[in-house]
Amino acid sequence: MDDQDKQIKNIKKTCLNVRKNILEMALNAGASSSHFGGGLSSVEILSTLYNCFLNYDPKNPEWENRDRFILSKGHGCISYYSILFEKGFLTKDDLLTFEKNNSDLLGHPVVNRQKGIEFSNGSLGMGLSLGIGLALSSKRKQNTNFKVYVLLGDGECNEGSVWEAAMSAPFFKLDNLTVILDNNRFQQTGSNDEIMRTGNLENKWKSFGWNTISIDGHDIAQIFNAFKKNFNNDKPKIIIASTIKGKGFSFSENNNDWHHHVLSKKQYDEALKELSTND
Repeated sequence: MDDQDKQIKNIKKTCLNVRKNILEMALNAGASSSHFGGGLSSVEILSTLYNCFLNYDPKNPEWENRDRFILSKGHGCISYYSILFEKGFLTKDDLLTFEKNNSDLLGHPVVNRQKGIEFSNGSLGMGLSLGIGLALSSKRKQNTNFKVYVLLGDGECNEGSVWEAAMSAPFFKLDNLTVILDNNRFQQTGSNDEIMRTGNLENKWKSFGWNTISIDGHDIAQIFNAFKKNFNNDKPKIIIASTIKGKGFSFSENNNDWHHHVLSKKQYDEALKELSTND
């Protein structure tokens, strides 16, 4: 087994743990509910990024040269919190406060760099602009060379601010910026095709001057290779990841009722069985 195969095996283990954490957090949240579906579609993406590509130190969370991750689709934070727990930023007690009063882990991220949360986010369409500002600062400030990663939602691409930002990043030659587009084809109130078709996303981003890669967003080898690919030019990169909303559990996959929903104990038990079958 070569080094990449070992890394992929470890990522798969992390994905399993992340989904178990998500189930526990969603059940413990009770009637507060959670953005279950949009969190589950990004598990493989975040697990690959945090396992193998993001440069960080949980013991020094404000280290100036750490890479920055921005969850622009802030409602998908249940998977974000789970990976932060797996990487040592959060405790199990932290996870179990999810959606509770006085918690640091609310239904959208609130900045807390000691816990690995780089920025507050909830108003869609803002994260890419934040990422561009950071990528510019990395290039222009002396003695910094960190990279910036932004996770966008496909429904979020209905926001005009996304396309203003998309136009500016190639102009500023931000080859230290990588965007991952979680293309699960749903948004809060229905499918993208019903609400506002985005069309061919790869062609759109390419026309704005980006390096583009289209992948299966649950195929860890494809995700790994997409992060690894260096185009050796001065353009930013976008990875368009075709995903399944609610990925991992038969009752939630491609079921938009699970955009924001309460998990019952019966569903929790069923989901754990499905995970153990696939382990």
